[in-house]
Amino acid sequence: MMHHDNAGGPDKAVEQELQSLRARFEQLRDHKVRVEQDIRNLTGQLEALKERAKQEYGTDEPEELQSLLQKKQQENERLVQEYRQHINDLQQGLAEVEQAFGESSRRS
Repeated sequence: MMHHDNAGGPDKAVEQELQSLRARFEQLRDHKVRVEQDIRNLTGQLEALKERAKQEYGTDEPEELQSLLQKKQQENERLVQEYRQHINDLQQGLAEVEQAFGESSRRS
């Protein structure tokens, strides 16, 4: 291809586009390298989490872990409900004692 330098002309435009495409290619290549590195990092993290789940819960299957989580949440809700009832009973008993004490002190 012959270069005609007639005030920039079509060759200049083609050269500029080529430089622009090269710069874009470099950006995309860098982005690809970063994405591949991210994938390696995330895969490593996932494997570590799966191993930890197996050790702590005996499974790394998402469905089984979800089921275990739901059971744990239900158990926690039950414990909170029991504790709430215990506190309410204590408050009720305290109120009754205060009322009885108040009545006996008014009588004396």
